[in-house]
Amino acid sequence: MSSEMKRGPAAADPTMTGRVPRAAPSAAQETARVVHKHHGLVRLSHWANVPLLLGLIASGLSIYWAAPVFHHPPDPMTGSRDYLKDLGAAVAGALHDRGADPRLWIYNHLSLGAQQLATALRLHWALAYLFMLNGLLYAIGLAAGGGWRALLPRGADVGDTLRMMRFYLGVIPMAILRRPWPHPTVRGKYNALQRAAYFSMPVFGTLVVLSGWAMHKPVQLGWLERMFVSYDGARIVHFACMLGLGGFIVPHVVLAIADGWDTLRSMVTGWSARVKEKSHERA
Repeated sequence: MSSEMKRGPAAADPTMTGRVPRAAPSAAQETARVVHKHHGLVRLSHWANVPLLLGLIASGLSIYWAAPVFHHPPDPMTGSRDYLKDLGAAVAGALHDRGADPRLWIYNHLSLGAQQLATALRLHWALAYLFMLNGLLYAIGLAAGGGWRALLPRGADVGDTLRMMRFYLGVIPMAILRRPWPHPTVRGKYNALQRAAYFSMPVFGTLVVLSGWAMHKPVQLGWLERMFVSYDGARIVHFACMLGLGGFIVPHVVLAIADGWDTLRSMVTGWSARVKEKSHERA
């Protein structure tokens, strides 16, 4: 008599005993992992940077209006020597805005407005101190959470960056065509394109602070002014860094959305449930 016959039919069939065998874990369960991604101070300083940068840019443009560093010979038609006034006139013309002086469109819409130098200076430095404090909190959070390691450039970043650019460029077309478009394999906290962008932000932030102090105290901090060659050199670096920091916001948000909900959630909750995905190959 076989062992199954000795145990009886109920023992031979586990479903008859009420004990259903445990199902094998799915592929997603086997490859998904929940990991800590962002320190609390990093998350706090990340979100605080948005209003701080917007306020700094708006007040900074009002300061810039008083003495533009980028100027050209007077335009015989408009009398303008300021490239931003030229741009403002072009924007106002394209939008058929007949309100105020079209040359001041940029200053009236993206800053505190023209002829607001004293108010802009006070607000700019109040926000600048908060920006520096916020940067210090960010640095402490990176050090405490070990996140600084994820920002360091790597040898394979060039090839990985090109793959990520290809992926981002193809997200919308492939969605329209309803074709699979797998996310490239990410071997760390950030993909290579994110790492390059995030690494540049502390660099821009440091330069914008140093150039700001060089302009604010050119006599007391003459050595700092000389680091930027001259006072106008510091102004040019300051303006360029403002463009870098401000220009980062919109593509950063767009690419974070394109990268998926997990990326957005991780900057709120601090944890990630990224799935170890297959290599980036078009199906």
